[in-house]
Order: sequence, then structure tokens, then C-alpha cells
Amino acid sequence: MSDRPVHTYVHQEHVDGFGTVGIRPLDAEGDAGVVHGWVSEERAAFWGMTGLTRDQVAEIYAHMAGLDTHHAFLAELDGTPAGLLQTYEPAEDRVGECYEVRPGDIGVHVLLAPPGERGVRPGWSAALMTAFASYVLLGLDRQRVVVDPDVRNEKAIARFLRQGFEPGPLVTLPEIDLPDVYLPEKKARLAFLRREVAFP
Repeated sequence: MSDRPVHTYVHQEHVDGFGTVGIRPLDAEGDAGVVHGWVSEERAAFWGMTGLTRDQVAEIYAHMAGLDTHHAFLAELDGTPAGLLQTYEPAEDRVGECYEVRPGDIGVHVLLAPPGERGVRPGWSAALMTAFASYVLLGLDRQRVVVDPDVRNEKAIARFLRQGFEPGPLVTLPEIDLPDVYLPEKKARLAFLRREVAFP
């Protein structure tokens, strides 16, 4: 018998040449160590959680788990953690103050895990992003994805555009200073992926 917890996937998809991608709800406590390791790396600086302790990361995701509008998921490749997907309702998020939200929109934040033991695998980022798009556009029956990467995060912006996202406006997301949440002001480049473009 394995000691590994049995998780229920909300989406599973076989990706030729890589394996099976499974997307499941993030376990705030159980997954905190893995996520803390990812967000502590310099490459994840734009995620905004470098410098936090493992327990602080767990607290943030425990808080998110109590929300109806924001959700966190862990993506796995054949059972190994491979990335973080956060979804949110744009009308209930600060990004909704920066563009005209349409019915059927969904916001996402994406953090890909660093290369594992197999090293860098060409095409893997695009494959994982396609699985994310399948889940949010088809699985959740949404019409359009919005992303808001930091304007300085040129790698992420280029990756979204290669994936079929259309560039949107440069915006300034307002600071949020609440008892449970603090987010500094952020200059972002919005980008949009329409379902008919992703899945013609």
C-alpha cells in the first residue's frame, strides 16, 4: 500500500510524448512544501511569494480555499507535481477594474514547476498550458481566459502569446490592503485567449 494520498482530479488529459496531466484542487497544507519550494526560487519572483515561509504559503492557500471566486489547483504529470493553476472570477478581482469583463470570462495565474529529474523537455510548457486551457475553457465551459502577467515578465508574456493569447492593454492593477490580503500595485500586460482560437 502506498502512503501517498489519493486525489480526485477535476481534469485529466494524455499528452503525447509526455504522459498524463492531472489537475486537482490544491491541498493547502499537504502541498505547501512543494509550492513553497517553487515560489521561493528567483525564477518565480513575479509570483510575489519569495521570502514567505512554508506556513505562510499554507495560510494563503487555506484562505483561498474558503473563497467562492478564487481557486487553486496543482497539476501533476503522471502523479508528479508539475505546475500551479489559479482560477478566479475577473469581476471579483482587481483586474476587473482594469478592463471590461464579459460574461464567460475567467482569469488564471500559472506557475510552471522547475525542470525535474528529466531536465528541460522541449514542448512541455506548451503542452501543460494546453491542458490548463482545456480545463478552464472546455471543462468549466468558459468563453475567454484573461491573464495579467507583470509587464516586466517578458518570458511569461511571450509564452502566452505563443499559446494563442491576444495582447491586451497595459494596465495598473490597484493595491489591495485588506486584513487577510495584501497585494502591491502591479503594472501588467493583459492578454486574452478566446475558446474559438484555442479549440477551433
